[in-house]
Amino acid sequence: MKFVGLHNFKSILENDRFTAALTNNLFYTFMTVPLTVVCALLLAAVLNKSIYGNGVIRAMFFMPYVSSMVAISVVFNVLFYPNGGPINSILQSIGIKNPPGWFIDKDWAMVGLVILAIWYQMGYYMIILLAGMQNVPNSLYDAAQIDGAGAWKTFLNVTVPGISPTLFFVLIIATINSFKVFDQINIITKGGPGFSTTVLVYEIYRNAFYEYNFGNASAIAWVLLLMVLCITAIQWIGQKKWVNY
Repeated sequence: MKFVGLHNFKSILENDRFTAALTNNLFYTFMTVPLTVVCALLLAAVLNKSIYGNGVIRAMFFMPYVSSMVAISVVFNVLFYPNGGPINSILQSIGIKNPPGWFIDKDWAMVGLVILAIWYQMGYYMIILLAGMQNVPNSLYDAAQIDGAGAWKTFLNVTVPGISPTLFFVLIIATINSFKVFDQINIITKGGPGFSTTVLVYEIYRNAFYEYNFGNASAIAWVLLLMVLCITAIQWIGQKKWVNY
């Protein structure tokens, strides 16, 4: 072993693949986190009411999260297959003559992975948010009803502030998970086409176990750690303005 100072960091900054991985990871995070949390929040709000088959519906949405990501990735690869896949067949049947190539198209591959992530994770976050909603005192809803607040205003002014600590926890976990994405990329796209779906964890894996460049892999791991730490710190500081304990 030989001490090289900041050479590894200089090396990755001059590498186009690292730049692509960083950009792709930020895009993936800023797409998946808000959309997943919003979908989970709306689902939790609907399933918090007494509706027929409530327990079965909750189990259906939660089931993907306890399933194997390998199996899910294989299924999504078949669903989004560009020639004759079910998704593109449906799109063609409604008049879209040239549907996307999805995982073999550099412009659509990351979009397909975002859709997979939202479907896979929203059931888990839904359960957490649902638990938070069930702890909001009924007296607050009664007061809102007396004041003449509608369903939407009650949701925004009673439910969301009431579950803000739970929502903050979900945002933190969802953000960290978005930077840890690896399995579906390794199985479906291998970081391609080109570098269009290469993310930081996959770039660490490729440097370490394909190219045996452990110096660069370690440098990228430090960058990943610092990014997650900074984003989490920003979220922690920002929560003081909207989280009610």
